[in-house]
Amino acid sequence: MATTTRECLELQLLEMEMLLSMFPNKELILENANSVLYIRRYLEGIRESLPPVIEFSVFLNIQNSEVKAVMHVSLPQSYPQEEPQVFVRSVALDRQQQNFLNKELGSYIRSLDRGELCISMAVQWLQDNISTYIQNSKQNDEPECEIKATTYTFHRMWIYSHHIYRQELRKKILDYAKRLNLTGFCLTGKPGVICIEGVKEQCEEFWRDIRYPNWKHISCKHTESKEVTGKIDDLRLFNSFEELVFTAHGDYGLRNDYHMDLGQFLEYLKQHNCEHIFQILFGIEGKY
Repeated sequence: MATTTRECLELQLLEMEMLLSMFPNKELILENANSVLYIRRYLEGIRESLPPVIEFSVFLNIQNSEVKAVMHVSLPQSYPQEEPQVFVRSVALDRQQQNFLNKELGSYIRSLDRGELCISMAVQWLQDNISTYIQNSKQNDEPECEIKATTYTFHRMWIYSHHIYRQELRKKILDYAKRLNLTGFCLTGKPGVICIEGVKEQCEEFWRDIRYPNWKHISCKHTESKEVTGKIDDLRLFNSFEELVFTAHGDYGLRNDYHMDLGQFLEYLKQHNCEHIFQILFGIEGKY
């Protein structure tokens, strides 16, 4: 007999309670702090609509070493009947070994019986196996360290969204940009605009993470890249990553359906020598 969504959510709630007891010192961070509460209310009949998917990160100190790793997890509503989305990052891994590790971790998860809760087992697998990939990373770094230290692709991405309102999303954008050493801005409200600039791999990681697993009304409108030897800071248009909140107008009701003053935004772009991007983002020429 097929497992229902309700039964899957009951199992997810059970696993989250177990994981939170395993990591009581804030090693487990929920993307939406209320996601577990929403599932509980749905199961109790207090909430009628299906709760959002659970997404969280587990920050791990690998046993018997100084290595740290982060496991990012997204649980589909049909998990554990459907495979969870799991991705691991660690500064101790080069990109090749990180990809190898995640492929092997994915194979391990797929080898388990569907219907079986597996996140705690994935954590244990990571702790048992990551040292092998770290050792390989060190070996791979030896002949290429000079090139990796001096050669980069500077990248800038202009991202457009129908709107950016939710506080947890805004915090996620700021946190990810700062963690990845990206500069730029996030224009909140309606429309929403994000500009990020920095090392290309870190820009692409940011782009992959913020729209994961499914941000419908968002697109990358324009990109700029340049090969750089040495420091990249001279190519940056922005000194830091900041959130922009300009004068708004419109309906301040429950939906917070307000529009940003695009004239102020155009002036901001002008101050940073990138007013040409206004037409690319909005399809109209900016007027002063």
